[in-house]
Amino acid sequence: MSEQKQAQQQVVIVGAGMAGVQTAVALREQGFTGPVTLIGAEPHQPYDRPPLSKAILLGKAEDSAFDVDFEALDVELRLGLDVTGLRAADHEIDTEAGPVPYDVLVVATGAHPITLPGAEGVPGVHLLRTLDDAVRLGPVLERRHTVVVVGAGWIGAEFATAARAAGCAVTVVEMADRPLAGALPAEVTAPMAGWYGANGAELLTHARVDTVEPGRVVLADGRELPADAVVVGIGARPATGWLAGSGIALDPSGAVTADERLRTSLPDVYAVGDCASYPSARYGERLLVHHWDNALQGPRTVAAAITGADPGPYDPVPYFWSEQFGRFVQYAGHHADADELLWRGDPADETWSVLWLRGGVPVALLAVGRPRDLAQGRKLIETATAVDPGRAADPSVPLKAAVR
Repeated sequence: MSEQKQAQQQVVIVGAGMAGVQTAVALREQGFTGPVTLIGAEPHQPYDRPPLSKAILLGKAEDSAFDVDFEALDVELRLGLDVTGLRAADHEIDTEAGPVPYDVLVVATGAHPITLPGAEGVPGVHLLRTLDDAVRLGPVLERRHTVVVVGAGWIGAEFATAARAAGCAVTVVEMADRPLAGALPAEVTAPMAGWYGANGAELLTHARVDTVEPGRVVLADGRELPADAVVVGIGARPATGWLAGSGIALDPSGAVTADERLRTSLPDVYAVGDCASYPSARYGERLLVHHWDNALQGPRTVAAAITGADPGPYDPVPYFWSEQFGRFVQYAGHHADADELLWRGDPADETWSVLWLRGGVPVALLAVGRPRDLAQGRKLIETATAVDPGRAADPSVPLKAAVR
């Protein structure tokens, strides 16, 4: 795209989280000279989310604002502004402050946490998604309250970790038979279940919440759990409700169905981050990745497409990490169609890894306290390099030395 044409192109980015901010940054880095407007629903300076369940929650940091000089980048920030609709035919979005025209629109609205039915509005019930959520939960930890966490997923485990570190009594309630049931197979999560009790948190599986009342949680089997506070971490859904009636294509999860260059079904509209799924040739299916690294990488593809460069298909190896109960857990890839699982180390130990193969080629890796395994395994996944299963299962052999 010529500089003269760029200067006439108004890019509007809806969503001021990682994906939205990085899209604005990537546009300038890739030479885009036209006006860029970044719209965020929250009033706060755009911030990073991972510290919310860690440093901010424990009072070790006041905020996690991005180190981005928006004024120097000539990016207009419009914060505390809800976007309510999209009228593609008019190239406008509707906001509480009136319509905003665009030439190119980037949807980067992320995801909303799923609420617990019947618990909305009950005093003492919390979600953990925003800076305000973390600020409200800070006093809960400071006063060492008795806490019930609903959901033993990534967020539930991270909050339980922080609450135990603060000295709270913690009970985690999970409907499934194990933690992380929706993310990892049973044989991998089995050792993780023991982390809870070993760190003083009680994990109740096969447990369904019936009602939440001030001061207690009642389970479906009649058990009553004292609860000064209840933290709900049962997943998230793409924040795409504002797109209803716009004609944009969504998948069954509610995510925008972006193509391999993160273009949507509407002209001049892109989607990136937690609110968008994309087709992965690497894994042969459409992926919806609710993790920080996806929100970091996708914007480069969007910016390249907007500036007229050919970004190539967006098909990274998914990656995320979690800090829980004194362990650094990392995952790379997508294991759904793997045909072999290899253990590297004893899961009873502090550090171990699991490698998934398809036809002898690594497709995913989970590393607990073994960052070198993660780094080397991720490269093997990216390059689709086959390994010798016998050597790859030996934790004393570096993965890069297990290549077939």
